[in-house]
Amino acid sequence: MTYLKYAVLAGALTLAATVTSLHQAHAAQCESETFEEAKYVVCTLEPGKADLRLFWKNADGAPYRAFSSLAEAVRAKGRTLAFAVNAGMYRADFSPMGLYVENAREMKPANTTEAESSAGQVPNFYRKPNGVFFLGEAGAGILPTEEFLKRRPKVRFATQSGPMLVIADKLNPIFIVGSPDRTRRSGVGVCEHGAVRFAISEYGVNFHDFARLFRDHLKCPDALFLDGGRGVGLYNPAMGRNDRSWHGGYGPIFGLVE
Repeated sequence: MTYLKYAVLAGALTLAATVTSLHQAHAAQCESETFEEAKYVVCTLEPGKADLRLFWKNADGAPYRAFSSLAEAVRAKGRTLAFAVNAGMYRADFSPMGLYVENAREMKPANTTEAESSAGQVPNFYRKPNGVFFLGEAGAGILPTEEFLKRRPKVRFATQSGPMLVIADKLNPIFIVGSPDRTRRSGVGVCEHGAVRFAISEYGVNFHDFARLFRDHLKCPDALFLDGGRGVGLYNPAMGRNDRSWHGGYGPIFGLVE
């Protein structure tokens, strides 16, 4: 091989590796981070450059329930599941608690029920305001449920969960500083330049501290709680993570397809 041909080939391989590296960096970047002595995994995606979707049921109409089941279904179509997290709270049959839109089809309507407290506790989904994360033509957004229903933006994907963590750069006022209610938590924020950031706490944190992670550390003016306790989970082969839900499986799932 001549020197010129070798140089051209080497340059082409370098360019291909660079393009692949940039694509992976744009698609999803998951890192371990610490905020005020609490440890988190934070994954950042850019919707314009990342194929983020919502999944619930497989081709047979049954919930995927496990990240590995979803990964196999994506692989069967010649693609790769690079990242996944649970996409909000769900019922015992793994159906979404509230609004769920997949590929522009509303599969579950918005839930505007006013829940009564049980033993002085209102279930997290019903703590006000709850909200909707959505992906549409203009990118990603998070709105309180009532505001979303007023605007009715055109969306391709949407999931309702609650409570809202951050609303227009302000913490949800229902949160208590120093609350002893500490558990593992997962959430999603729409942040600077439209980036979407998912965060999962590795240990127990309260709502106030978790909300401050999104507003003060991740710079997300809007953020939504997804789930807590045994329902928290992350799929990221690059980090060796394929978590399971101790509720018997997951309901709706966020998945990044490559």
